[in-house]
Amino acid sequence: MFSVVIPGRPCLTDIVAVDTQPNGQATKFAFSFPLDASFTDLVVFFLPGTVLPQDTAAAIYIQMPDPNAGPNGPQFKFIGALANEKPSAIFNVRPNPSPSVGATRSEAEEQDEMLDEGSSNLSGGATASGTVTLGISIEPVQNVAPQLAELEAQKPQSTPSTDLIRQPPEQRQKKEVSTKVLAQRIIGNAFNFLASFASDSSGKGQEVVPLKSFQDWWTKFERRVAMDPSFLEKEDPNAV
Repeated sequence: MFSVVIPGRPCLTDIVAVDTQPNGQATKFAFSFPLDASFTDLVVFFLPGTVLPQDTAAAIYIQMPDPNAGPNGPQFKFIGALANEKPSAIFNVRPNPSPSVGATRSEAEEQDEMLDEGSSNLSGGATASGTVTLGISIEPVQNVAPQLAELEAQKPQSTPSTDLIRQPPEQRQKKEVSTKVLAQRIIGNAFNFLASFASDSSGKGQEVVPLKSFQDWWTKFERRVAMDPSFLEKEDPNAV
């Protein structure tokens, strides 16, 4: 049903069913693979033809080697989920650090660790070891949704503001153009075009615009919109 890709490694297909319902349908699966220092990301995806039961999702959990784990061993951590509407995803994961959480190290200790890592890499050894277990559990959507919400809440809150800062100036200007301004610019565009066709054919001081001129303006206006849908949102929208 599922497969896993770890950058730089062959695609994992040796999935193991770890829980089966009385009807014989498996609901929990696991992949195991060795940990190395370069492991930071993985991709989980549905194999072709995989369809989850209605109102369910595939919750993804990971168990990383942790030398500081208690007697029960490392705990599984929820990292995301897949669904029929989202059959694949990339997950960013990092090995647990060797020191206990909250421990403070001196600059000299950190430099020593960096030297040890460099020596290990040069000699062909790995700076991280152990076995990673990836668990996939088919669960009701109502059970997975709160976990996804909690995971989303843990993400840095600076991302939306960063996106706004990086937004191009023309996009910011585009959002500031209101419906009223657009209507005024359409009317102004039509007036500027039709004014050159106005004439006092009756001699009564009342200028009249032929209907064909309006039809010509509308044809050109439609063509301009098709070529550049945002031209009315720019500073000088009057030229057709």
